[in-house]
Amino acid sequence: MDPVTDILNRIRNSQAVSKETVEISFSNLRYEIAKILEKQGFIEKAEKKGRKAKKIIEITLKYLNKQPAISGLKRISKPGKRIYKSYQKIGKVRGGYGIAIISTSKGLITDKEARRQKLGGEVICEIW
Repeated sequence: MDPVTDILNRIRNSQAVSKETVEISFSNLRYEIAKILEKQGFIEKAEKKGRKAKKIIEITLKYLNKQPAISGLKRISKPGKRIYKSYQKIGKVRGGYGIAIISTSKGLITDKEARRQKLGGEVICEIW
């Protein structure tokens, strides 16, 4: 299965049943996505646990008044259809209330950072 879709689905499903934490098998891509979500305030924290082959990412979910901090997740670029955009064409997500995660030559960054640094790339997902 696709690693990005996996992390998004696990977060969505865990929030649907009001879980405190969710554990995801480790990959650098998944960890970078989790760190961006933490930095943007969508989750409480993301930390690596375990060693070698048994590494996992433990994500502590964030709730505001018993409502999930993340109200929506959408995978944009899929394995069968990659979506690339130049920095001029990257639009705001939900009028600036959400973020898009973009894979650039400088690594994974948010849509705001991509516009600021004038970098285009593959639009991985949108979170609001």
